Amino acid sequence: MHEEIFLPSTYATGVPYETFRKLRAESPVVRIPEPAVGPWPAGPGYWAVLSHADVKHVLRSPDLFSSNLGATQIRDPDTPEDLAFVRAMMLNQDPPDHSRLRRIVAAAFTPRAVRALEATIDDRARTLVASALGRDIDFVELVADLPVWTLAHIMGVPDTDRRLLYDWASRVIGYQDDEYAGLSTADAAAMSPMARDAMARRPTASTRPDGRPVNPRSAAALADMFAYAHALAAVKKHHPTDDVMSRMLAGGLSTAEFEQMFFLFAVAGNETLRNGIPGGLLTLLDHPAELARLRTSPHLLPSAVEEMLRHWPPVMDFRRTATTDLTLGGVPIRAGDKVVVYHASANRDETVFPDPDRFDITRTPNDHVSFGFGPHFCLGAHLARTQMRAVFRELLPRTLHRTGPAVRLASNFQNGLKHLPLRIT
Repeated sequence: MHEEIFLPSTYATGVPYETFRKLRAESPVVRIPEPAVGPWPAGPGYWAVLSHADVKHVLRSPDLFSSNLGATQIRDPDTPEDLAFVRAMMLNQDPPDHSRLRRIVAAAFTPRAVRALEATIDDRARTLVASALGRDIDFVELVADLPVWTLAHIMGVPDTDRRLLYDWASRVIGYQDDEYAGLSTADAAAMSPMARDAMARRPTASTRPDGRPVNPRSAAALADMFAYAHALAAVKKHHPTDDVMSRMLAGGLSTAEFEQMFFLFAVAGNETLRNGIPGGLLTLLDHPAELARLRTSPHLLPSAVEEMLRHWPPVMDFRRTATTDLTLGGVPIRAGDKVVVYHASANRDETVFPDPDRFDITRTPNDHVSFGFGPHFCLGAHLARTQMRAVFRELLPRTLHRTGPAVRLASNFQNGLKHLPLRIT
């Protein structure tokens, strides 16, 4: 039944690339069941899209495969109210509404805007690596501060409150993992008063009155985040600056659109790099010949980053919903069916990538889909690449010793590392 590619527990031990390979050989589109997982109920099942060509076709065809009809997570929202709530997010919109929302914030992520941040990002990466020299550290914890700090800067979140972004992302992305689901690392004593007020609204119950778990992406589960968003908005209305929050407030967003835009940036803006940078480093450490090659030829860093992204895609899949009866990969699909594109499978498609399991920092061309494709291509892709290059420039001259096993996140969505014990000298 191939349910292993749905089960979060599968990914706690590694991405099932061999299963993806076998499934691609059978059919580029495969029916996958959704069994119950812990307290989460079973779902109706979905079509897994596994080939590179079909993944790109789905992603570039919002008229056929909607982000809005059922949102973009495999698991259906629990109630019609939950679905309506998440539909307001840019990620869960189709053109033209998606295009309107994207234009409001796009200027903050242009190559020119990112270039203006490069020196600051480089300094931050240098400081982080220097702070770890000669100590036994958890690299995941260390490096997570860079995307959180960068995102807080872009959003206009005070430095004292930036750790909230880390905790919110952990709760939303890691809800399938016992360690991440209840993570709380922010220091209340160091926060702004508005952050402390928001934290007081954090839900304490993990289940609803009917005994079912609270949807981690619902208004009820994120009451503290939205309280903070509105408090920060009140400040920005009186003191606008050149940041994403000020752009959002000037863009004529509805209340729901504003809340969901804040949600999107607070979570997606840091979680992907929190996984992608440690995943890239672990990939290099697992391939010492390529690491040595990169050290002797540091000009290969840009192509090495692309190969890290192909080999360790931070996001493994996204869901769409068929808008009409159609055929995909020779398989008939009905209107309303879930269609889940697997970036992790597409990135190892042997018809596109020769010897796809080989990690090759000089691979070219490298048409990976780790940042998506089509109208939803990742808005922060250039910023993500800039941060990855900054970190690895600082790491390459150092000696890196793994001091313990890497621990993976139990998630069927994010390709995450929770821990990577390391000594940097």
